[in-house]
Amino acid sequence: MSEPSPSAALMRLINGYQVSQALHVVATLGIAELLSGGPRTSQQLAAAAGADPGALYRVLRAVAAVGVFSEGAGQTFSLTPLGECLRSDTPSGLGGWAAFIGRPYYWEAWAHLLHSVRTGENAFHHVHGTDVWGYRSQHAEEGAVFDHAMKALSRDVAEAVVSAYDFSPLGCLVDVGGGQGSLLASILTANPGLRGILFDQPHVVARAEQVLRAAGIVDRCQVVPGDFLKAVPEGADGYVLKAILHDWDDAAAIAILQVCRRVMKPEARLLVLERLIEPPNKGPETKFSDLNMLVAPGGQERTREEFEALFAAAGFRLTKVVTTATRLSVIEGVPT
Repeated sequence: MSEPSPSAALMRLINGYQVSQALHVVATLGIAELLSGGPRTSQQLAAAAGADPGALYRVLRAVAAVGVFSEGAGQTFSLTPLGECLRSDTPSGLGGWAAFIGRPYYWEAWAHLLHSVRTGENAFHHVHGTDVWGYRSQHAEEGAVFDHAMKALSRDVAEAVVSAYDFSPLGCLVDVGGGQGSLLASILTANPGLRGILFDQPHVVARAEQVLRAAGIVDRCQVVPGDFLKAVPEGADGYVLKAILHDWDDAAAIAILQVCRRVMKPEARLLVLERLIEPPNKGPETKFSDLNMLVAPGGQERTREEFEALFAAAGFRLTKVVTTATRLSVIEGVPT
């Protein structure tokens, strides 16, 4: 098969939103989970998912055409390797993220990317009159969808981080803004001598016990509610911040790091888990994630040099960057 022409390749990029919305629909309906036991017809899937048979078939055949499902005779569908990754019960399951990115309130922020580019302002706040955190705290359903998405993104990252970074010298690790504890549970499971403190907003950590108990580490993990813009638990050997700083501009990111710095022992480690922006013409995933930060939470992705500057401004020295098998690197710092 010949390569598509430049105009055809560009058209695929232009229409990329159609694919993401179709994936949002099949993830929300749980189609990948329904296919986990084997092929099923579109009629069977529609009945199980509570969808219109004709409309669902049209979505399924479109998604199959881009390789997520495989369509067989009689409008029968089965999972492909890509489709397996939509399942919520697999380590690389991205169904939670697909279900989140198509939510109308979030989609509306992306529709105002041009406003952000023209003004430098946050599109989400422009549309909704509040930030993403305030919006989700006022809309419990959206908060639950977001939490599920974050757990979906944490599963493969947690395994890669545990494999790449040695946590064994630490005695106690605080997961700052750790959500419901998926990452911390993986780290504690791999390091039986380590104790953990899960720290996040009260309404977030209120749902953490089930995750910690399922991992069998509830007796080694203290759950502490709070606000990392004000204070974090003191005296631990390590402080990990996964995908926290990219949600904030430089001033706020420095303030968060300074809150951690104030309570850290001289020998403690700061472990920032973030993407690193690659050189020009490389790394589109991170650079489009940077646009996501622009329109939604109002933060940014950063280069190694920009992280060095943040660390220095907050009283840290960047000691090393450990790459992992996923999009995130472990950026280690120590107090200066």
